Amino acid sequence: MSSVVQGFTKSLAMTVLSEIGDKTFFAAAILAMRHPRRLVLSGCLSSLIVMTILSAVVGWAAPNLISRKLTHHVTTLLFFGFGLWSLWDAFTGEGEAEELAEVEAKLDADFKANTGTTKTNSKAFSITFFGEWGDKSQLATIGLAADENPVGVVLGGIIGQALCTTAAVLGGKSLASQISEKIVALSGGVLFIVFGLQSFLSTVGS
Repeated sequence: MSSVVQGFTKSLAMTVLSEIGDKTFFAAAILAMRHPRRLVLSGCLSSLIVMTILSAVVGWAAPNLISRKLTHHVTTLLFFGFGLWSLWDAFTGEGEAEELAEVEAKLDADFKANTGTTKTNSKAFSITFFGEWGDKSQLATIGLAADENPVGVVLGGIIGQALCTTAAVLGGKSLASQISEKIVALSGGVLFIVFGLQSFLSTVGS
């Protein structure tokens, strides 16, 4: 069985490079400018923790439902796919200014429809949860948990999410707008390809 440390380090690196500068990061930064930071942080972070645990459970259960060898091959393909996807985004994706504006526009519409701070926590939770559902980082977490120690994957993922979300909430929109999405995407793409190569070269039992 893969070590907890290996699962932790892979999950931490993957989470930070996947979450920094993504739409949920921007959403947390913008929400923190309009609502109490502690409510935004608790709502966003609790959502991400739930998502990380759910994803890890799915990944952990996958080898018990289908062949471990098949799961391993699928995970390897996922890593290569996400690596190429990230590299493609780095060179052809919209700039961070456009993505930030898009997220802000969506939150403006939602803010006008639901004013007041009593719903801040649940709003932050739901925006983050549905923003992450089916996202590259969620699918990558499932793949990691299928191939690595799920406890390490969960711990690394939670700490990574906590670091990114705290930075977004405390740094605000100014920090979000200064992040080079291209550099982050390039780094993430390289990391995923390294994971894919490592998975491809490793052996797994049937």
